This record gives sequence, C-alpha cells and structure tokens, in this order.
Amino acid sequence: MTWRKSSFSGPGETNDCVELAAAGGEIRIRESDTPADIITTAPGRLRTFIRAVKAGELDHLAG
Repeated sequence: MTWRKSSFSGPGETNDCVELAAAGGEIRIRESDTPADIITTAPGRLRTFIRAVKAGELDHLAG
C-alpha cells in the first residue's frame, strides 16, 4: 500500500500530516505520527466529507 500526503505538508518524514492510501476499493486514512491508527472509508463518503470541509460546513467544529 502506498501512502500519500499533501504537498502542503512539506518535505521529509518528520512532518505531522494526514496520509491517504487506496486499497481494495476503499480509502485508508492515518496520521503520520500515529501510523498504526487507520480509518477506512468508501471513496464516495470521503468525497462528500471533503466537499463539506471546503464549503465551510464543519467550521463550527473547529472551535
């Protein structure tokens, strides 16, 4: 499985960031500083989540 991180995270392996990988028709998500903790979701659900974040629909949770 190949993990990818955003180009906004900067170079190197020491940056804390969210990483994604595709496997078996699902999307796996983890934080680079705790790689053993993995969330699995469907591509459509992740797409819906990303659209909601971009639209500001979850800004009230960033407290």
